[in-house]
Amino acid sequence: MSDIILGIDLGTTNSAVGVVDSGFPILLADEDGRRITPSAVWFGKDGGSEIGRKALRRRALEPGRVVTSVKRLMGRRFGEETEFPVAMARTADGGVTVLDHTPEQVSAQILGELKRIAEWRLETAIHKAVITVPAYFNDAQRAATKRAGELAGLEVVRILNEPTAAALAYGLDKLSEKSRVAVYDFGGGTFDLSILEMQDGVFQVLATHGDTRLGGDDLDLALARRAATLGNVEFDSLDAAARVKLVEEAERVKCALSSSEEAAFRVPFYDGANSLETAVVRADFEAVAAPWIARTLRHCRQALADAALSPTDLDAVVLVGGSTRIPAVRAAVAECFNREPDVSQHPDEAVALGATIQAGVISGALRKMVLLDVTPLSLGIETFGGLMNVLIPRNTTIPCKAGEMFTNAAAGQTSMRIRVLQGEREMSRDNWELGAFEVTFESLPKGQARVGVQFRIDENGILEVLARDVVTGKDTIVQIRSAAVDVDDIAVGKMVSESVEHAFEDMAERVFTEAKLKAEELLPAVEMVLAQGLATDVERSEIEAASTAVRDALSSGAATPLKQAVQKLDLATEALAARLVEKAMEEALERRLADG
Repeated sequence: MSDIILGIDLGTTNSAVGVVDSGFPILLADEDGRRITPSAVWFGKDGGSEIGRKALRRRALEPGRVVTSVKRLMGRRFGEETEFPVAMARTADGGVTVLDHTPEQVSAQILGELKRIAEWRLETAIHKAVITVPAYFNDAQRAATKRAGELAGLEVVRILNEPTAAALAYGLDKLSEKSRVAVYDFGGGTFDLSILEMQDGVFQVLATHGDTRLGGDDLDLALARRAATLGNVEFDSLDAAARVKLVEEAERVKCALSSSEEAAFRVPFYDGANSLETAVVRADFEAVAAPWIARTLRHCRQALADAALSPTDLDAVVLVGGSTRIPAVRAAVAECFNREPDVSQHPDEAVALGATIQAGVISGALRKMVLLDVTPLSLGIETFGGLMNVLIPRNTTIPCKAGEMFTNAAAGQTSMRIRVLQGEREMSRDNWELGAFEVTFESLPKGQARVGVQFRIDENGILEVLARDVVTGKDTIVQIRSAAVDVDDIAVGKMVSESVEHAFEDMAERVFTEAKLKAEELLPAVEMVLAQGLATDVERSEIEAASTAVRDALSSGAATPLKQAVQKLDLATEALAARLVEKAMEEALERRLADG
């Protein structure tokens, strides 16, 4: 039984664990027969802890000691998340803790409980797992999830994107068909929209878009505020325990309104003395939910554009996550994609089921299927002139690797600073820096030092950068694990939008910069050649006129005129350059004959 690998959905609001048994993926229930475990941990003042429903039962009495939605803090720096159910503290290295525990330690408690359930059900020790994350989790967030698994005593054999896991669950009985499927995953704390192509057991992500700070928790809070307003209660003036009671009731009412047109919002003695009771109709809830639903649709449209597809190119739209039970969500998705969504999968269990399937594939318990994810943003390095040089374009299938050779920009240079960038803009300054390091090499003439740079992204989406001095063979290897920048998904969406919005200006600046670098290299060389007196009067006149045009274009700052002027100067010096090469070859031959 040592080859058992668990499939785990580590969710913002709820989590689940499964295993392949006798060739079938199943989710494992706890002692109460429940397959879903709330992602909540209570930390007592005496050092004790409780997990899941036991923790939630303590929330009304001790709201400040129950940690929920810890997934939102995974891999993040202090200050990046401004709102959280319990107080956050800053660590010495700029990280964040809650109740003296890091997010990884809190998540490890949840993972440990899922591991306990599995070992109790299967009556054997288990040490390996596949764990899911939102598709838009950045490198630091993925690495933090992996560390949480290790703290729980699990070897994390694969970090799997949640929409891809859902597609695996959806496609298990459709392996012989070729189809394109959009997975709309609206969970408790995160949202993802991925478009996948499935054929003969191969699942390839064509595009993905999402938001790690958008989920059902936001709808609960919005509804609680709305109900408080209807009941003439100032929500923000309540203490933490009272707000928790209202949000818990909002979650219940939200679920009730999925099947009823009206529900009573009732919280007796929410502050110990006063009670709140008001009727909430579905239209009230749909009004407060509308902005969040609209945000999900923007991600849907962006993913379709990234995949160069229209809704009619899709074979199905699959709904995943508890928030997709809301009728307004289903109606909005149907309108956006011009088709009724597929609700055949259990919305709370599909991701865990997919993780279990993938775990079974890795362990050999299920027949082989191939998973191909993609990079959400382009990756590259800064080159001379502040340009972004892309090595791995956005939406490249992973795992993958790509490399390029670079040379020294100046004579006598003994090192090169490698800035690893992520983003879609043409200039380095407009992209995000994931890391930077120095590569040293021997002092050589300009253009003769050679440094090869290779990017490799593994199946977990973690980036490794290798820089090699070709002359000495010395390697510098850096693993980009914890970028100190806020690469959240609102910013990702903004990055993509800005790359489209500024496409013409960015390209113009890139063209100007490249032409400027060429001009600055060409002008001194032309002056040196003219000084040798090998040019005819006609050539000299033409070259000097072309040089003047280049200098004028440099002063004007216009991209197209400069590029054209540089090309004209290059063309004007072609015959002279050929003559110089011929003269040099003749002189070299004469020296060789004289030496012989």
